[in-house]
Amino acid sequence: MLNIFTLANGRLVQEEIESLEELSKFQPIWVDLESPTVEEKRWVKQYYGLSIPEDAMDEDIEESARFYEEDNGELHIRSDFLIDDDEDPRSVRVAFILNQHNTELRSRGVLFSIHDEDVPVFRLLRMRARRAPGLIEDAKEVLLKLFDADAEYSADTLENIYDDLKKVSEQVLSGNMTDALASVVLGEIARHEDLNSRIRRNVMDTRRAVSFMMRSKMLKAEQFEEARQILRDIESLDNHTAFLFDKINFLMDATVGFININQNKIIKIFSVASVALLPPTLIASIYGMNFRSMPELEWSLGYPYALAIMVASALVPMWYFRRRGWLR
Repeated sequence: MLNIFTLANGRLVQEEIESLEELSKFQPIWVDLESPTVEEKRWVKQYYGLSIPEDAMDEDIEESARFYEEDNGELHIRSDFLIDDDEDPRSVRVAFILNQHNTELRSRGVLFSIHDEDVPVFRLLRMRARRAPGLIEDAKEVLLKLFDADAEYSADTLENIYDDLKKVSEQVLSGNMTDALASVVLGEIARHEDLNSRIRRNVMDTRRAVSFMMRSKMLKAEQFEEARQILRDIESLDNHTAFLFDKINFLMDATVGFININQNKIIKIFSVASVALLPPTLIASIYGMNFRSMPELEWSLGYPYALAIMVASALVPMWYFRRRGWLR
């Protein structure tokens, strides 16, 4: 899918391109390629003179090669953006190519973005830019606003984790932790820990991208100050992710502790039962011996008497354990 974005009365206007001829009708500041086809890449190369690198979407590219500037003035940035999906939270690699110096290109000052699936941060920026005139002035502003929206999206996701962990905490600390409930709680904790880790990595990646833009000396004074504000916002998110890691570890330890308590209760029952049955077992062993002279054969109440002693010898330890509170 090939979408271009132009400025009209200070607002960002989106146009979906379905042919090469349509590209000549617009002067975009942002060209977005979502899962681009070979034909769409050919259109971009033919009209804008831009060749999209084959490794633009590679996940295993070296970290040092994700931010660089070409000799022709093209600025290349590969950054990860978070997708907070309840079933499958993940990060999506987005390749940005910003050209603002090469006057031979008709796309001077245009931001190109290439990604495999729709990114929530992109939708958020498109919605804001349509409603707020003057929010975006040029291609560099688009890139900065995307990173700003990414930091805000991460902050919103952290707030959702706070709310979800509050519910999990109420379940854990309610005192009615069964093994089935503990299994559900552990699954929720593991999911939030994974999401929190992704947020921490995502903001670290955003920090590196914004810092690279600042070092490249491509930003105006106002944009440079905006980039510094983005870095301050990201720094504040680090404290929140660290706090959530501590809270997740506490809930994990508490849940595992309740599981151990439930298992200890089962072991305690077996221990008490084995101790209580020791006297009856001893009596049964004695009366089961093969004596040459067995008085019980002459006494008709001998065996009922032995059974009564066995029952009493089992009840007395149980009564004692109950008084000491060991059966609770």
